[in-house]
Amino acid sequence: LFNATGSVSADWSVTFENPNPCAVKGSSVEFRCSYNYPDREIARKIAWYKGQFIDGDWKRIALSDIPSYQNRSEYLGDLQHNCSLEIQDLQDDDAGYYYFRFDTDKYGRRSKESVYLTVTELKARVNPKRVRAGDTVTLECGASCPLSTTVWFKDGHPVSKPNFTAQAEDAGNYFCAVEGQESVQSDPVTLDVQYSPLNVSVEVSHAGLLTVGSSVNLTCSSAANPAADSYTWYRSTGSSSVLQVGSGQVLCLPSVDLSHSGLYICQSRNRLGENNSTQVLLTVTETDIYRLILLVGIGVKVVFLLLLPLFIIQAWRRWRNSTADTESHDYENV
Repeated sequence: LFNATGSVSADWSVTFENPNPCAVKGSSVEFRCSYNYPDREIARKIAWYKGQFIDGDWKRIALSDIPSYQNRSEYLGDLQHNCSLEIQDLQDDDAGYYYFRFDTDKYGRRSKESVYLTVTELKARVNPKRVRAGDTVTLECGASCPLSTTVWFKDGHPVSKPNFTAQAEDAGNYFCAVEGQESVQSDPVTLDVQYSPLNVSVEVSHAGLLTVGSSVNLTCSSAANPAADSYTWYRSTGSSSVLQVGSGQVLCLPSVDLSHSGLYICQSRNRLGENNSTQVLLTVTETDIYRLILLVGIGVKVVFLLLLPLFIIQAWRRWRNSTADTESHDYENV
């Protein structure tokens, strides 16, 4: 005897706490369910079914008879009043109607109502996708049905707020997930933050003092989006005047003279703006002080090596004379 829920007695019922769950593909879902029957009966058997059209007829097929549910569905209830079910690793085909049936020692009963499961996918959106530093960005995580709280990640790191003022470091790939099921993520979306040059710096190919006639290259680098397309070089000679001395990312000075001494500045520019490097000092001398130091050092070593044998010989002679005097004194005493 099979009866619809509530059609015979209020003692016989099946209640679905979440009759229209929505879950993300690849995640898991729990159908929270309870069932009741008269106290004089004892539950002997339970089963969950899925509704399917077979040859044009609507039929309820036990999940245990559907191969795709093997090792993915787990009965969380018992043989008393809990009939909850969990389905893991949800796939598109899992969407549909689900029913519960239980058998007591007297009758078999099935639910009249059903659980309708919707399987959706997360759609991450960044609005707008391209901004300038200082603009407001909004992150939106959508789905085909309402979801619980969603969380955001940027390049694998949590994002505290879905609305923020974009800075250069905010550029990257973003994805969203349902809180508590962070392992199932949306496809990433990219935020492009454009900004004028930052962290402009100058690298000098020759460290220290320069001698007249030597060569040196100054290379300018910066962080910018879009990349810097113009570099301008300036030199300050100590007065209030600043002279433009070149352009391009590398300033080549193949044969320096005394006039090249001064403070050098690189200005990096893109279509959004410009920024300057800190000052770099170049000092040009007429004497190669490093070569002089090297020659002096070599000279000291040569002198030391020449005098060392003389000191050794002199010391040996003093020791020998001292020994001879001692022996002569002892002989006279005898």
